Amino acid sequence: MQILITTSALSRPKVFQFTPWSLVLTGLALIIPLMILSLIVYHAVVLKAAHERWPIISEAVRFVERQELAQRDRFMRENLDAMAEKVGEMQARLLRLEAVSERVAGMAGMKAEEFKAIEAPTPAASGASGALGSASGVAAAAGGPLVSLKDTGPATTSADILAALNGQVEHLHALGERHADVLTLIESHLFEKRLDALLMPSTQPVDGPIGSGFGFRSDPFTGRPALHTGLDFPADPGTPIVAAAGGVVLSAGPHPQYGLLVELDHGNGLVTRYAHTLRMLVKQGDLVKRGQRIAEVGNTGRSTGPHLHFEVLVDGVQQNPTRFLQAAGGNNAAKVSR
Repeated sequence: MQILITTSALSRPKVFQFTPWSLVLTGLALIIPLMILSLIVYHAVVLKAAHERWPIISEAVRFVERQELAQRDRFMRENLDAMAEKVGEMQARLLRLEAVSERVAGMAGMKAEEFKAIEAPTPAASGASGALGSASGVAAAAGGPLVSLKDTGPATTSADILAALNGQVEHLHALGERHADVLTLIESHLFEKRLDALLMPSTQPVDGPIGSGFGFRSDPFTGRPALHTGLDFPADPGTPIVAAAGGVVLSAGPHPQYGLLVELDHGNGLVTRYAHTLRMLVKQGDLVKRGQRIAEVGNTGRSTGPHLHFEVLVDGVQQNPTRFLQAAGGNNAAKVSR
């Protein structure tokens, strides 16, 4: 495109030639500064109008701000509603866990005062917690229906609800730590009971009937009344003898009356003896577990025939082994450990 400009009939005309690209660049050079100038003017006018409360413009600005705030608050409430539901689910699970902990503690034989020695955390009493309690229903320690935050009134702000949720999360965290401590205490009690059971001589050392019981009888050698300090298990020579409970081999060797004798120390002054054995399979200082094979039935020492003489001693005093065997449910046959 060409443009001719003449100033007089005698002068030579001036020719301006424009290409499409030059026109575009020229248009942009004119439009962009105008747009920037208009934005600056608009921004200055709007700020001045909002600051000085001009009748029309200030109302429009406040309307836009209210719309933006309402949309932002609605978005935040929707997210807080989802958080409140999760917090409510966490609280319900912790309440169920607390009920299970109490039942298991009772089964473990824990006393109520011992179980409640660990104080339960209490949620902080604040206005924010009250706001959440009225808004979502998760602040109440006893549970209850969960009301959606969408149903709350405009008086409860998102900031109040968020503060209440943070308080509840901290409370649930402390409650979870308490439950962990309680379960650790219960586990300790159960382990102690299991350890006591493992160290209690309640497994029958020989699979077979009892021949001679604990108490007074006629001595087979002298014929006079004498105290029989254990239980006799008649059995064939070589019959396996197992440990009645876990412990440490206190001694394993010959004895003038008991013959080849194995003694196990189970702790707390509790010792078991296995006498008249044919062959000993353990030595002093060995650790043995319940049901482990420790010797074989024999006829050594002061004995009239092959059998196992089994004794239980508490602080060096012979006790009736039947009481310990019956504590496990009667004549329970021992499992031989190979």
